[in-house]
Amino acid sequence: MSKKSLVINIVFHNPYIRHIDGDNVSKNSVLFTAISDVYLPILNMFADLEAEGIPFKVNMVISPVLCTMLADPVIQQQYIEWQERIIALGEAETSKYKSDDPRHDLAVNYLEKAKQNLKDFQETLNQDILSKIKYYVNHGNIELMATAATYSFLPHYVDMPEAVQAQIETGMQIHKSFFGIVPEGFWLPYMGYVPNLESIIRPYGFNYSIVDTHSLLFANPLPKAGIFSPVRCNNSLALFACDYEKNEGYKKAGVYRNQEKDEGFEADEEYLKNTLGDINSRFKTGYKYYSNEDSVYDMGLAFAQAEHDAEAFLNEKSDKLKEASVLMDGSDVSLVCSFEGSFFGGSWYEGVEWLNQILRKASWNNDLELATCSELIENQYSLPLISPFPGASLGTGYGECLLDSSNSWMIRYVRKACERMIDLSVRFSDDSGLKARSLNLAAKEVLLAMAGDWPMMLHDGDMPEYAEERFKESVSAFSTVYDSLGSNSISTEWLTRMERNHPLFDIMNYHVFSRRK
Repeated sequence: MSKKSLVINIVFHNPYIRHIDGDNVSKNSVLFTAISDVYLPILNMFADLEAEGIPFKVNMVISPVLCTMLADPVIQQQYIEWQERIIALGEAETSKYKSDDPRHDLAVNYLEKAKQNLKDFQETLNQDILSKIKYYVNHGNIELMATAATYSFLPHYVDMPEAVQAQIETGMQIHKSFFGIVPEGFWLPYMGYVPNLESIIRPYGFNYSIVDTHSLLFANPLPKAGIFSPVRCNNSLALFACDYEKNEGYKKAGVYRNQEKDEGFEADEEYLKNTLGDINSRFKTGYKYYSNEDSVYDMGLAFAQAEHDAEAFLNEKSDKLKEASVLMDGSDVSLVCSFEGSFFGGSWYEGVEWLNQILRKASWNNDLELATCSELIENQYSLPLISPFPGASLGTGYGECLLDSSNSWMIRYVRKACERMIDLSVRFSDDSGLKARSLNLAAKEVLLAMAGDWPMMLHDGDMPEYAEERFKESVSAFSTVYDSLGSNSISTEWLTRMERNHPLFDIMNYHVFSRRK
């Protein structure tokens, strides 16, 4: 009997947004909301599964930028203060509605959740989310994949291998510093692949990656198993294709919570000021009372629908695997389903419960089994050899939204910065002291300018002014170092201030941009 395997891959990433002065709430709330709505609920769900003895396996990506922010004591304290504001708003919300109003019960539920989140973060996790993830890695429940340092769209730099190597090597070092291991898999940000990327990735010891569906379906030669079995490039880097079909459609059911109608944007400004304090702009608070059908949200109905949809998801994947196995004369088959972390609890409130039900139901499903990618490439060197087709998970499958009329102006600046950083690593190959500090800062700012977050935010219209400002800040900081090294005049005060404001990648070494011999 053939083995039918399902891989659930979850990608956690947040853009590098860190503010320590002035109003930090509205911008930093992007991360704070993710902690409350995504990271803590998923860890609690894992804890429940473990307590009940239910086995589970998932692949997971946690970007180096996110790791650094979650481990930052300043951000941790800011989250505590932010969560206290959310609790204060909850106290006001429970008083705003009468006891017979269904919104009152929802407000009470959200308030209790906010209090529990704060308790879990401070007491249960001791403010250390990454250590709990490492715990599940060590127990075999999570298989981590490494990824680029600042979640850069690597196809834009494939003709500059030193820049790609800097992203990969720094990301790998940061991953190892937090989790103590170098993973077998490397996650391509936005699943961006173009020919020759594998020749840069494979030498770092990575055994597999995941690409967009059509990167395999348009490959040369066409894999006989399609997306139902891994293949390998000419250097034996194994590749899995991601199965997208209907994975995003489940969250659209009418009974699910409307994630757009939030009291942080709906309530009176004076009311919010009295409860949240003196803030300069609105942000999501988690107090949402309506479903996608614009009726008052019924949590019981929504969670029942999530269980139903989880079963439908498993049945659909099981049927697809069965059919593929028959067509392949009984061979082992597999599917990889990848999700953005925000899918669970962020863009889809019931997503965590949906995932919970999938992991539970899969544990007693005889038609398929949960697996991790590394378990499916035990015979790596006997996998079919192919040349993948270029692809990405964005736009129409080629990542064109990262280089369109809204953001294309960025690429010439960041590529020139990359060229100059590569040149600096050659010219100053053995420096120390103030020069080395400046070069490390320059390398870090180039990596930040390469982040795919900024062009994506401009394309989506999501805080575009901030994205533009943050990108220009990184390019400007690099240019300051470049000019200072040329004139042999470096401002210690400016350098120290920049290091303090952006304590990212404290193991940064500018030699990662060096040309390989």
